[in-house]
Amino acid sequence: MEQIRLGTIGSGFIVHNILNNVAKTSGISLEAVYSRSAEKAASLAGEYGCAKTYTDMDAFLADPEINTVYIATPNLLHYEQTKKALLAGKHVICEKPFTTRLAHARELAELAKERHLFLMEAAPTSFLPNYAILQRELKKIGKIKLVMSNYSQYSSRYDAVLRGEKPAIFDPLYAGGCLMDINFYNVLLNVLLFGRPKHAVYFANRCPGLSDTSGVMVMEYDGFVSTNTGAKDTWGVNFFQIEGEQGYIYIENGANGISSVRTVTKNSDEICNDQPNPDRWFYEIQELTRLMLQQDDQSIYDRLENTLNTVEVLENARKAAGILFPGDEPD
Repeated sequence: MEQIRLGTIGSGFIVHNILNNVAKTSGISLEAVYSRSAEKAASLAGEYGCAKTYTDMDAFLADPEINTVYIATPNLLHYEQTKKALLAGKHVICEKPFTTRLAHARELAELAKERHLFLMEAAPTSFLPNYAILQRELKKIGKIKLVMSNYSQYSSRYDAVLRGEKPAIFDPLYAGGCLMDINFYNVLLNVLLFGRPKHAVYFANRCPGLSDTSGVMVMEYDGFVSTNTGAKDTWGVNFFQIEGEQGYIYIENGANGISSVRTVTKNSDEICNDQPNPDRWFYEIQELTRLMLQQDDQSIYDRLENTLNTVEVLENARKAAGILFPGDEPD
């Protein structure tokens, strides 16, 4: 592949963050915009100098100039839209959470491999330079005993909940909720660093008729426990801390962005930061583009395995907590 020619599905704020960095990156360009709303499609395309818009999904996916589709729609639509794009012969970059069900994620992964297509989840964490630092620093703190994290970010749409409304971000019909949104990043970083846990339990705060507005995920590994708090109904200090027998690692601002990595042992106290650009999507687009243009299949499929493990942890824990989405059956 000489050039990634991107077609986008979705028009929310995250799409702007992605396209701002597409514009700064060689080897990738915006080819077309799809939206059910012609007005929204024209507005987004115009903002980024794109001449081509679609309101018909089939026509969009039939465009031979589009070789890669970026999907940033409500969570519940990811599976269906990713499958359609793969069947149309497109590489796919799908926003997190990848899917709501492991069976769907496995089906998509198998389909991508069968058709020799790239398929990746658009979560910046593993693409960040500071993530590589974190991997390197882990050995310095010895045997891990505890992991603790918090990601709390008060949502303006929680105000609507307090008024008795049902915004999509908290609606189970759209696969909404805090676990699938911001606590996702805590779970993902655990899976990236330590693999799939032996057991995971989610304790959720809920309002009637809604998914979780906040909660704590407890993940049990061999020899240590990880507790992960996420909230869209409060705010606080965001962090990710890993404690070992020889020291600890403190991640400033938490799993979503890894702003810096501080490693403290009995003999040293060092802060590392290889991310001069605070825009985490910059690094995501740079690395995604590099992997795809170099056709690094193994790295891409290795990342996909981490995605599958994360989907499995999220699905099992939320269903056991009674948070069910359309098509789910309780455990």
